[in-house]
Amino acid sequence: MRRIALIAGIVLITDQLTKFVIMERLLRPVGVPETPFWSDITIEVTPFFNLIMAWNTGISFSMLSAESDLGRWLLVALQTAITAGVLWWSRSFATRLSIAGAGLIVGGAIGNIIDRVRFGAVADFFDFHVAGWHFATFNVADSCISIGVALWLLDAVIAKPHLPGTETPGTETKES
Repeated sequence: MRRIALIAGIVLITDQLTKFVIMERLLRPVGVPETPFWSDITIEVTPFFNLIMAWNTGISFSMLSAESDLGRWLLVALQTAITAGVLWWSRSFATRLSIAGAGLIVGGAIGNIIDRVRFGAVADFFDFHVAGWHFATFNVADSCISIGVALWLLDAVIAKPHLPGTETPGTETKES
């Protein structure tokens, strides 16, 4: 559990630090307070990557958008419950992939919960695009959650769980 907490802490600090630097130092127009949400700011970094200010009031890809205060706090409660569930479930994790995945997911989820409590929405700003098509705008927390889920899937594919009383292939005992 300590390794999960360490990874989650690193993710949380990285997420909040990048949000502070990008939002407060690069994207917030002079004189604009934290609320209402500001947007319509784009900094072209490369021909395929921009920094933009976008506010996600929903969950992934703006699903379950919660424009009201009630919806906001319901999403905070839902995200908190899911994060607590991941922590509870991860108590039995033994592989490095599953532990790393849990830490990434928990750290990212807490980072987005902080945004939702602080701003009423999650701050997103990484905008990748090609030929006029834009991938969903995201942040460090979103990236870590996605990578964490990918690690869980990879772990599930390569893991070889063994039930008590079963033999690992190649280690069968020979009877005389």
